[in-house]
Amino acid sequence: MSNMISKFRVRNGKDFSLKNFDTAYADGFRRKDAKEILAGLIEQTFDLQTELYAANKYALLIIFQAMDAAGKDSAIAHTLSGLNPQGCQVYSFKQPSTEDYEHDFLWRHYRALPERGRIGIHNRSHYENVLVTKVHPELLLNEHLPGISDVKQIDNRFWAKRYESIRSFEDHLVNNGTIIIKFFLNVSKDEQKVRFLKRIDNPKKNWKFSAADIEERQKWGDYMNAYEKAIQETATKDCPWYVIPADKKWFTRIAISSIILETLKDLKLKYPVLPKEEKEKLDESKKLLEKE
Repeated sequence: MSNMISKFRVRNGKDFSLKNFDTAYADGFRRKDAKEILAGLIEQTFDLQTELYAANKYALLIIFQAMDAAGKDSAIAHTLSGLNPQGCQVYSFKQPSTEDYEHDFLWRHYRALPERGRIGIHNRSHYENVLVTKVHPELLLNEHLPGISDVKQIDNRFWAKRYESIRSFEDHLVNNGTIIIKFFLNVSKDEQKVRFLKRIDNPKKNWKFSAADIEERQKWGDYMNAYEKAIQETATKDCPWYVIPADKKWFTRIAISSIILETLKDLKLKYPVLPKEEKEKLDESKKLLEKE
């Protein structure tokens, strides 16, 4: 499973192109085996999650970005099922609030970071500020930024600084013990259409569909360009992007779980060793309990 990292990791952001990633790739896995494989991966991850919590040295931040209907919610639900909920926290970021707009664009994301020993999942993230705002630059006017009173003032220099802010933010986190994994769930436009139609045809899924989804779909090319540029600018050695095939949800979950597992393994976590004095107290406690 460790080859998942090498297959889907963006090694060199400057050379990155979405055209080189197959949205329907399944790496030879079969759907009928997916449930058993995923269960095995989650079981191993559970053990490492316990060590992460006990060591209290690192935090793990997992970022999910994707187009609508790419399967973020189901991927999060399936890959984290079986883990200890006390050691996980999930934040789904919607449109910024009035309070959010009173601060810099990273503020609300910084507040949602996981503590040491915990796994934090961000369903959408600070990257929306170089994705949605790239396609809809008028949204940036809500930030009341100095020198930006008109969309015509939002130039390449502005975006370069915003990418720089994101890289610096993530570098700071890594330097202070937060491990970052960034997943882009790469779904095809044809598969998105199929999933939209299923949402419309199934009354139990109507709530997941909005007419605005169709409007955004018309800007597919703009979004792909925005994703490609964001990944090019922010894929680094310490804060990698993984472009995950998302046309087959069952394989998407296997790939994500494999990468999370391998990332935790690479930390080489160990349970804390008690000092001699504490160990002696532990032995005393054992003797007292055995005498009862």
